[in-house]
Amino acid sequence: MSLRSAVVFLISLQTAAGTCLLTYVAGNPLATAVLAGGAAFGATVAFTHSAIG
Repeated sequence: MSLRSAVVFLISLQTAAGTCLLTYVAGNPLATAVLAGGAAFGATVAFTHSAIG
């Protein structure tokens, strides 16, 4: 795994975890929070891939 791929993955993972946590703390069910985190992960991968690359 290249350094660039690792950076994209870690930034996306942190964003997804934050989104998942905040969604769950806001009172939504766990399944909804996980789906929101997954969507945030995908969007962040796409964004950081284009911004860093």
